Amino acid sequence: MQKKIPLRQCLGCREMKPKRELVRVVRAPDGAVSLDFKGKSPGRGAYVCPNEECLKKAVKSRALERALEAQIPEDIYEGLAGVTEKQNG
Repeated sequence: MQKKIPLRQCLGCREMKPKRELVRVVRAPDGAVSLDFKGKSPGRGAYVCPNEECLKKAVKSRALERALEAQIPEDIYEGLAGVTEKQNG
């Protein structure tokens, strides 16, 4: 029997994709927002595809702020942009 692959929805393109293909942004119980590359950090998570178009859509629609119910620091967006450049470059 094949193992079930967990799916998550990208906040940019709104497509369901395997969890491992996405980048997780997490709001910890203390309110701190950070990038979670292992997918194991405690807290509320939101997922974005590691490509520029999805990131732009998520930023423009303020999807991360709404999903995490918190202000997203600028360095988080810069970190996501760095991940998208590394994946595509």
